[in-house]
Amino acid sequence: MSSLSVYHVSSPDLPNKVLTHFDDITATLAEQGVRFDRWQAAVKLQPGATDEELVAAYQGPLDQLMTDRGYLGVQVISVSSEQQPSAEPQARRLEEQHFEEDHVRFFVAGRGLFNLHIGEYVYAVLCEKNDLILVPAGTRHWFDMGERPHFVAIGLFRTALEPLAHITPGGIAGDFPPLDD
Repeated sequence: MSSLSVYHVSSPDLPNKVLTHFDDITATLAEQGVRFDRWQAAVKLQPGATDEELVAAYQGPLDQLMTDRGYLGVQVISVSSEQQPSAEPQARRLEEQHFEEDHVRFFVAGRGLFNLHIGEYVYAVLCEKNDLILVPAGTRHWFDMGERPHFVAIGLFRTALEPLAHITPGGIAGDFPPLDD
């Protein structure tokens, strides 16, 4: 189940609020300029579907978002604990960062935890299957895929390639609870 935990930066162990209802999550994030949505596939996806089949299953809402926001690039990102990701890429994702363009992820399968550092608060968004998150350009955040990562996501970009992340010196990512497996 998707959830949103809101922490003050001074109390990373105790959330101010925890939301689990889709409308509450959406409204709270919208107040911060973050889009959170839920999409359904137009067709039933089979295990082992190709990247092209995954994109085609969500083509309608993807095309609409790409047109509305000017995105040109689409990438399917598939991560599994069976792939044995090295410790360095995992550690890098737990560093606070920002991009010069929106950071868009739609979860086709699995889950991941987006932590958004906005002002004096951290918004920890647990994204699961069918969840879309659009983190506005410049928003400091980090992504936690857990100790045993498993997710398939579709990323959208303004260019053909994923933009470079800018690491926040002295970021606070390590102070907040990680994604529990």
